[in-house]
Amino acid sequence: MTSPAEKIALAYFEAWTSHDMDRAMTYVAQDVVCDAPAGRIEGAEAYRDFMTPFVGILRNATLTASFGDEETAVVVYDTETVPVPSAPAAECVTVRHGKIVHSRFIFDRAPFDAARAGRPS
Repeated sequence: MTSPAEKIALAYFEAWTSHDMDRAMTYVAQDVVCDAPAGRIEGAEAYRDFMTPFVGILRNATLTASFGDEETAVVVYDTETVPVPSAPAAECVTVRHGKIVHSRFIFDRAPFDAARAGRPS
């Protein structure tokens, strides 16, 4: 049985991993706050600006696991991108009134930094 927050998190995941940022953003609150390895992102426009470049290099995403309750959900996945063949990540979201109001991304930036520098990861 999928929880309410998990349903939103999975719908959002399916949208952005299908390269549909317009649909993905329908699940994101205007005042969203995102804590990512690069720092805090505030507001839907800044969040979209943060996600769009990554979605642009995304080749594939595989869902590993998801779980949640009424307001919180965690989605664990592995992404294949143009520069990095395997980039596991997790996202913990808080959902209120059917929208993601907070997101915490957990991923290792080192393989991406190495790819940008032309080093093997």
